[in-house]
Amino acid sequence: MQSGRYIKNKRSWAALFFLGIVLVLSLFAELIANDKPIVLKYQGEYFFPIVKVYTDARFGGDFPTEANYKDPFIRGNIEAEGYMVMPPVEFSYNTVDYELNEPFPAAPSKRHWFGTDEEGRDILARLLYGIRLSFAFAFLLTLLSSLIGVAVGALQGYFGGKVDIVLQRVIEIWDSMPQMFVLIIVASVFVPSFWTLLLILLLFSWTELTGMVRAEFLRARNFEYVKAAKAVGVSNFRIMWRHILPNALVTTVTFVPFILAGAVVALTALDFLGLGLGYNYPSLGDLVRQGKDNLQAPWIGLSVFFVLSMLLTALIFIGEGVRDAMDKRKR
Repeated sequence: MQSGRYIKNKRSWAALFFLGIVLVLSLFAELIANDKPIVLKYQGEYFFPIVKVYTDARFGGDFPTEANYKDPFIRGNIEAEGYMVMPPVEFSYNTVDYELNEPFPAAPSKRHWFGTDEEGRDILARLLYGIRLSFAFAFLLTLLSSLIGVAVGALQGYFGGKVDIVLQRVIEIWDSMPQMFVLIIVASVFVPSFWTLLLILLLFSWTELTGMVRAEFLRARNFEYVKAAKAVGVSNFRIMWRHILPNALVTTVTFVPFILAGAVVALTALDFLGLGLGYNYPSLGDLVRQGKDNLQAPWIGLSVFFVLSMLLTALIFIGEGVRDAMDKRKR
């Protein structure tokens, strides 16, 4: 890929810069939105509640359970003999604000910049944690499905013959299976979790790159340098890994941002339908559902719509930039 030509694509470069900032912010979501102090000093000793659990009794309370730093009694004890530094948003993704004097969902205010959802949880905090969860899921799904798809496509294209015919028939049968019905059955038997959904979607997503890799290997296996490598006794695996695969990846890499976008949409859609992650996860799809169910609170739907549209648009622009940078016709 010509990096200079990619940088000259201002739209794609701006999208990459924007997406990088958003992902960095989401990675450090605990330092931005949390109901625990980043650091606190009490009786001359420093504590870091974000990385370690401290009991209520440690700060003058009566209980051996984890300290509630929003409790006026605990907060008063700490501030009387020290101080604590709270994040800019003093709510985590699962923190219910019981101190609000208005019904949920609450409108945007100085206390909740994006408002609250129907459970009284801060929407900005849920968006930050939800972006991190969605992209972690999408990156893992894209990586694993690409590895499997590239491996199967390479075997088909390089060996051809019966190997190609058998694997192609298996892929055609597998692609014809109703993915949504399988998800409904699994969701009714098991409680959906991050790894359960990843495994189910992986079973159906690995075929996306197989056709392109197969075509590249079918084309390259008859090149002169491949025949010469076979003639001198180079192993099939070494020929596939060192000589053909780098050329095949040029085509497949251009589709990775689009696969990422599809994975984010898939997780959001499953959460929206109630077939995805449970209540304990910060879910963008759950915010979409709440926006549909609470039309009297437009800040819920508008906030998640804006975030999803910006992220998916950025991924599409990045994919277009990578595709144009790898296009030999534009060199």
